[in-house]
Amino acid sequence: MNESNGQRGGYGAAEDIEAAGSTGATGVTTDGGGTAAAAGRPRRDEDAAGQRVLPLVVRIERATPPERTDALEAAALAVLTLLDAPQAAPGGEWAEAVRAWEDGRIRKVVRRARGAEWRRVLALPGLTVTHGTVEVRVHPPVPLDAWPRDLSRLQVSGTDLSDSAEPAPTGPGEPVLWVNPGLSMSAGKAMAQAGHAAQLAWWAGDEAARQAWRERGLAVAVRTAAPGAWEALAGSGLPVVRDAGFTEIEPGSRTVVADVPWLRRGEPYPAGARPSGRS
Repeated sequence: MNESNGQRGGYGAAEDIEAAGSTGATGVTTDGGGTAAAAGRPRRDEDAAGQRVLPLVVRIERATPPERTDALEAAALAVLTLLDAPQAAPGGEWAEAVRAWEDGRIRKVVRRARGAEWRRVLALPGLTVTHGTVEVRVHPPVPLDAWPRDLSRLQVSGTDLSDSAEPAPTGPGEPVLWVNPGLSMSAGKAMAQAGHAAQLAWWAGDEAARQAWRERGLAVAVRTAAPGAWEALAGSGLPVVRDAGFTEIEPGSRTVVADVPWLRRGEPYPAGARPSGRS
């Protein structure tokens, strides 16, 4: 499954993400074994009952499949939209579920729906993001062992998508999630990785950075890095998603780098956000 889990103190991670520590003054890698205590909260037992997962559902109709890049960007936007939603804020109807999810192992699962499946998904609590050729729905975190029936019945496989044209160049100052050009991932897998990277970027921003992002509609580009640029990006100190190798790719693979203006400027981490690292 396209799952992710991690710890907020290390800017997130996932069941299919591992590794960690600080890689520089303004960046971290994700840490599948890090602790919520790094963000000032006690860590929950990772195997405890009540562990939660964030469901993402992409609409893929047989006759009109979406563009791959649109799907990756929509997944990132959906995660950001949920994190910034009033329902997830203190006192909101999803606040408890989101906090429990963030305090534990951050997991994301991408599934596909079409036709009547999609209509049933729309009837469940959640938020729909429309981006280019694709619709993605993000639902509040659910217990790992107690998915709503209309979500649990959806397929994880079948998310192979492609682009009909080269994506447009990114603009100056635009948040970009750079995908490792040396990896082969299904669209569903890559959507989960883009969601992880967007979450790392969100956690790395202070309120001023987040407000500036809101004013841009939380827009984020997802692009495959040029082969010659990837190593520099991955070693730049920006947040890096690493995969634990449970699905599709080798353990420790670096999948996505979150390249956002507030980290490129060398601004300090907001209070409580710097990861503890791991030796």
